[in-house]
Amino acid sequence: MKVLVVGPSWIGDMVMAQSLFRHLQATNPQIVIDVLALDWTRELLSRMPEVNQAIVMPIGHGKLAIGERYQLGKSLKAEAYQQAIILPNSFKSALIPFFAKIPLRTGWRGEARSWLLTDCRKLDKQHYPLMVERFIALGFPEKSALTEPLLWPALKVSDDIKVTTDKFMLETVRPITIFCPGAEFGSSKKWPESHFSIVAETLINEGKQVWLMGSENDAKTAKNIIATIQPEHVSKHIVSLAGLTSIGEAIDLMSLAQAVVSNDSGLMHIAAALNKALVVIYGSTFTGVYAAIIRESEQY
Repeated sequence: MKVLVVGPSWIGDMVMAQSLFRHLQATNPQIVIDVLALDWTRELLSRMPEVNQAIVMPIGHGKLAIGERYQLGKSLKAEAYQQAIILPNSFKSALIPFFAKIPLRTGWRGEARSWLLTDCRKLDKQHYPLMVERFIALGFPEKSALTEPLLWPALKVSDDIKVTTDKFMLETVRPITIFCPGAEFGSSKKWPESHFSIVAETLINEGKQVWLMGSENDAKTAKNIIATIQPEHVSKHIVSLAGLTSIGEAIDLMSLAQAVVSNDSGLMHIAAALNKALVVIYGSTFTGVYAAIIRESEQY
């Protein structure tokens, strides 16, 4: 069985897609899974043992570019995929498998694309309340029960993490807590910087160290958090890696953490896929009501 999965564009969604890959492989160990996705996802997909190869989507997110999609679909015909599973619900995401003439094209109904799919399904949100369940369901016959327990994402870590710690001159003697203070869509989903600072100083005074991680867009937030740490002598136990690491490096460094404190972000999903003790803060959009969820560790 050879399957092409049209992957999502966001880090968190791509991490959750690994549950689908794991279920497909568990059902058919000989399956070959290729994933069509944007170029930045290749390093993330390389940490998923179930994925045979990542095929780069050369068309930017949000662009229709029918001609380019037709050419890519035409080039993929030679791969002789037996099924395409289209995870995004957009019209354009179903075009390439259609142009590739993949005989079984599975996806949820959306954006008047029913005619592009040979296995078009109507989503029952009450039956599949979680996004990860909706991804997994597309790997099973329609209306079938999902195999329990669900196989959660489980990212692979490099065999030589020391290369990365040496690159960033990081020491690992003190227990590590990682903060992910950034979030997409602006400040409405971000816990206040001052709150992160208070937690960081408390942890450092307890003998721990703090690494701040995120994209280049989060570098200023990380800098502000560090700048408010008092007294100044504790600052040597807090370091910003925001905007400096690749996705693979972020995965490796996060695997060293005792715990992760995060906003609702892609890095939150990576931490969960590494089975870290994880506290996620859902803030301002809920008018100041914060919920700490997911996993806690007795050692933390």
